[in-house]
Amino acid sequence: MSPEIITGRFAPSPTGPLHFGSLSCALASYLEMKKLGGHWLVRMEDIDPPREIKGASSQILNQLEAHGLCWDGKVLFQSTRLDAYQDSLNILKEKNLAYHCECSRQRVNALRGIYDNHCRRSNLSSTDNATRLRLNQPNHLIEFVDQIVGQYTQSLTHDVGDFVIRRRDNLFSYQLAVTIDDQYQKVTHVMRGSDLLDSTPRQIYLQRCLGFTQPQYAHLPVAISPLGQKLSKQNLASALVPGEETLNIWAALNWLNQSPPNDLKIGSVSEILTWAISHWDSTSVKRSLTMPAPEGF
Repeated sequence: MSPEIITGRFAPSPTGPLHFGSLSCALASYLEMKKLGGHWLVRMEDIDPPREIKGASSQILNQLEAHGLCWDGKVLFQSTRLDAYQDSLNILKEKNLAYHCECSRQRVNALRGIYDNHCRRSNLSSTDNATRLRLNQPNHLIEFVDQIVGQYTQSLTHDVGDFVIRRRDNLFSYQLAVTIDDQYQKVTHVMRGSDLLDSTPRQIYLQRCLGFTQPQYAHLPVAISPLGQKLSKQNLASALVPGEETLNIWAALNWLNQSPPNDLKIGSVSEILTWAISHWDSTSVKRSLTMPAPEGF
């Protein structure tokens, strides 16, 4: 039996160029893997065409390369994995863990986002309906220890309810796709933004339903603007400025509480990454869900 290869990944959606927040996540996950002697993969989560911007995938990959964040192996595009998602959905149906739902988003929003399992016994067809994953216990409690946040507990029953794994427009959900691809790529360590912390119990539940291995999780603070908004493409966060890659990396390292020396600001990308790999310490990252982005980003 071959030994397990430590594997992490960065999985952006092609909805626009990288900004400071996404660079910080990419950098942290890259450094964690290099420090551990593992592989760092890049996966493009391109399964939501209405939100995607033409050319964004190539732009993101070019930005990563410009910042010296070179991935191992080939980039995995989720748009090539639709058959695998359907196969797993069929398995869940065979286990009586999935059913079709006609409830509108407005109805679920009126329930404050916590689904009441209204369609569980309706035996609806798949036509024009979403597919939900059935919670198979009266009070489904998920607990895990996050490398940064610490102990995290969520009641899927009381906080989420049966959740969507395929939308009514036949697009597969993020929760399903990310769970299947983490298993497919043998990901052992997931380091990402804390905005995905409350999604993690759903992914752990899916892993258990499908007999998958659970990775280790670490959720980084989310960079926010002076108005308290998450830096995101939807909130029109500024794209990284070409030609300032060393400064961008230095600012991200400083924001991640790694205390990079000031003289690295004028060095090369290779020099600052060499320093960062040898000095990376994930335990120094602040245990906070959000932190203000540095001025200028």
